[in-house]
Amino acid sequence: MRIVVLLISTFLLFGSVYVERIKKIKADEIIVLKSKRKLQLCFKGVKMKQYSVSLGGNPSGHKQFEGDQKTPEGYYFIDGKNPNSKYYKNLGISYPNGEDKAFARSKGKNPGGAIKIHGLPNDKPWLGKLHLLKDWTHGCIAVTNKQMDEIYRSIDIGTKITILP
Repeated sequence: MRIVVLLISTFLLFGSVYVERIKKIKADEIIVLKSKRKLQLCFKGVKMKQYSVSLGGNPSGHKQFEGDQKTPEGYYFIDGKNPNSKYYKNLGISYPNGEDKAFARSKGKNPGGAIKIHGLPNDKPWLGKLHLLKDWTHGCIAVTNKQMDEIYRSIDIGTKITILP
């Protein structure tokens, strides 16, 4: 009996230390799988955590123009962190890049911008995971507020983000 208690105590002690250590690890890459509605936080090529997401209201294909309701596809980086946004916290995505701007300009249009990873609207935090029932953003990537807290803590400005179809 003492051995069982000792083993359980040891596991609880070191298990909680391990969990706390994982919480402090910074991700060095974000991967978004649009077709699966998943966002992954990775460190040195290993997936650390995965979240379900909502995307722009017209999610298929790459964002090309302002107002097209699409979430971009491609290689970007996190270019800002805002703890006091219209939605619960946000991480800015460096869309549009040079190619995005050139394409939109060639069509005589604006590429749009202000693409973020964010939580729920500040006036609707009660939505929780219900937000996953429909793609509802203007091209951003949305998660629950609790998930946004974890992501926000794990990401630094400059972190790579790959958004795949």
